[in-house]
Amino acid sequence: METLFRRALGDTPKIRVLEFLIEGRELDYSISDIAEGSEIGRTTLFRIFDDLLKTGIIVQTREIGNAKLFRLNMKNTFVQKLVGLFDEIIFAKKKVVA
Repeated sequence: METLFRRALGDTPKIRVLEFLIEGRELDYSISDIAEGSEIGRTTLFRIFDDLLKTGIIVQTREIGNAKLFRLNMKNTFVQKLVGLFDEIIFAKKKVVA
């Protein structure tokens, strides 16, 4: 399903991951959860994952057994602006619909 966010920024694996993490920004997720929620394969996620970590867009929050959990890094200025843009797009759409 194409969302307004994807239509505006492009439907790429990285945008799908960002959209998923922005929508669930209060939670942390395993790599499998991120791949499934973003509707991309784990192999595809692994290709972009290091870049997301190195740029500080996502951070590891904790480990449960062998599973590492990650979340959107809300302290990152770029992430804050992206979340603001996302909220503006989504809430503007909801206002038009309402």
